[in-house]
Parts: sequence; C-alpha cells; structure tokens
Amino acid sequence: MPELTADLEAPFSRVCATTELGAPGRYAGHIDPTWTIGKKVHGGTMVAGSAAAATRFLRATDPGLAEMSPIAASSDFLGAPEPGEVEYQVSIRKVGRQICLADAELIQDGRTCVRTAFTFGHIDDIDPLYAYAHADMPAEPPADAIGYGPDSPMGSVVHVGQGAEIFIDREWARFLEGKQGEPRLRLWMRPLDGDQADPEVATYFAMMAADMSPPVPMNLGHFGWAPTVQMTTYLRRRPAPGWLRVIATSHEVGGRMFDEDQLILDSAGAVVAQSRQLALMPIAR
Repeated sequence: MPELTADLEAPFSRVCATTELGAPGRYAGHIDPTWTIGKKVHGGTMVAGSAAAATRFLRATDPGLAEMSPIAASSDFLGAPEPGEVEYQVSIRKVGRQICLADAELIQDGRTCVRTAFTFGHIDDIDPLYAYAHADMPAEPPADAIGYGPDSPMGSVVHVGQGAEIFIDREWARFLEGKQGEPRLRLWMRPLDGDQADPEVATYFAMMAADMSPPVPMNLGHFGWAPTVQMTTYLRRRPAPGWLRVIATSHEVGGRMFDEDQLILDSAGAVVAQSRQLALMPIAR
C-alpha cells in the first residue's frame, strides 16, 4: 500500500500546485502515491495537474485571461510515470477573446509521459436550456454502496480512495460479486474538505473524476490494466459543493479496444465534466 504523504485535509491541492523553474512555461509539480491505481499514476490526475500548469502559464501570459478555464483537454499517454516529482512544459498556441489554445507535456526524468492539448474558454455559469434528468441515480451513495477504504476490494488497488471519498454502486458493479452485467458502472466521489473549499481545486478535481470509473469490460469478465489510447475531457461548469456522481457507459466493447464515456454530475444534478476515451482491452497482470 503506498504511503499517504499529501496534506490530509487538502491532498488534491498538492497535485494542482506548481513551482516556476525559470524557463517560460516550465513548472515543477508533485504527484503523491495517493493518486495511483495499482503502481500506476491515475490518468485523470495527470490531466488535472497538466490543466493547472497550463492555466497558470496562460494567466501569466495575459492576466486579462484569468476568467478562462480549460474547457477541453485531449490527452495522449506516452508512458507511465512513477509517483513523485514531475515537470510540466506549457506552450501557448493561440490567444483569443473567446478561445485560447495551449499544449502541455508532463515530464519525468527527461521523458514526456503525457501530452495534452488544451482549449480554454468560458465555462457555463447560467442554467442550461435543456438537461437530461438522471433521476434514477441518487445524489449521495446509498447505504449498500461499496466504499474505497484501504481494506476494501477496490480501495486496496485504487489508492485514490485515500485522498477522497469514493463509493461504487453495488447494483451496477456486478463483477464485485463474481457475476457479469452490462458494461456500465456508477460511482459517487467527493473531495476532502480542504480541496472542496478551494473552488479552483474543486474544479480540477471534477476533471480528474471524469477518469475515475474502473474499465467497464470488468462487468463482462475482462480484468486487468486497460491502457488508454486517447482521452478527451470536457469541463462544463464549476461543481456545487458535495458529492459528484460518475456514470460510465460504453457504446461498444470490441475484441481489441473499447470506448468508455464518463459523465460527472454535481450535487445539484448539473453536468460539470465529461470524458470519452478509447482504450485497449484489459491485460491481466
């Protein structure tokens, strides 16, 4: 079990913290062992850390862009870094009044591990004209939901449960009872108080949560590491305080690859983040 080294009240804040390294757009960062799944750093955490670095450099480039947020992120995972010290290299591709573009690389030991193209814009801050109601999913985890505690089947692998509250829906997670079901999963996730108190950290947390579901082929009896080919993450609005709901579904699970969509709702039922990824079928280890 990795040692929990982050701030116990605001562990995700450290993921979002960066230090200038002197060269333009170059920052140092740190990802604690808390933010791992097995031995691998969680992909959504790396995207969120990259988003924080890219946001900082964009604002440093032009303080007038301070109201912009990373509304879209297209990420390629080139390697799996070890938890610990990382660096970010950010470059600005376009500056505009409505849309800005930036590229960010997450680097460890001189090797680029994640490359993300960010689109910056203004997130929604008004009520939507239309929103699908997900009334069948409770706003908070029910009594029979399965937590990600250190001694639980999920928490022993998904160490993110040490830095946030996470529960998985027992009804949809058929694999946990040795059964099979539809390739879909539902979770509830909430940042710790210190992370939730900072609106910007809570927003990056929602982006990270869009990669929180286990691979949905597990419900079809396929277990193991599912390498992500490519992932796109959307940020729609800042989350209201409280539980986030994660709904993961798939259009097709193929013999070699599968797609997985994750929808993130806040405690008010608003869509705050989304992701779509193409991944290789799980590889048993």
